[in-house]
Amino acid sequence: MKSHNTVLIALFAALIVVLSLIPPIPLPGIPVPITLQTLGAMLAGAMLGPVRGALACLLYLGLAAIGLPVLPGGRGGLGAFLGPTGGFLVGMVVGALVIGWLARMLAARATQDWAKLGGYVVACVVGGILVVYAFGVPWLASVTKMGLSKAVVAVAVFVPGDLIKAVIAAWVASRVERVWPMLGR
Repeated sequence: MKSHNTVLIALFAALIVVLSLIPPIPLPGIPVPITLQTLGAMLAGAMLGPVRGALACLLYLGLAAIGLPVLPGGRGGLGAFLGPTGGFLVGMVVGALVIGWLARMLAARATQDWAKLGGYVVACVVGGILVVYAFGVPWLASVTKMGLSKAVVAVAVFVPGDLIKAVIAAWVASRVERVWPMLGR
């Protein structure tokens, strides 16, 4: 791996840490707070591409796994992966991979700015919401014993905010691509 790739992966892992340390907003009735770490994962996938984006998320989770307090609320350690949010954490890695792949397939082929933005939005929604939820919701249901249907209803409150994060990540990625087109390749 080239040194600039390593630097970009570390830089985006640090960005996810910074976004994760913005105080989480707890919601009544569900043990999963609103955080900005998924915005970081969306940005990593959209801007770095599938492999480097996933590696940035994996590095972030590795820092958390060894006990550094980089997760929302200053948490860290393997216990965080066994709690209600564990599936969402693991889903971020796969989500960034999917975002990066879809961004290459959709946004990179678009010739108009609005089409590029649309491609990034689709990539961030599919990878950053659908994929992350596909890992997180079943895990949440299992850990809390609330059942899958109740878990789906419980996380529905996050969808509007996650859609906003997806649009923000898509907009940032499309703007950065204008001035640094080789970043995601």
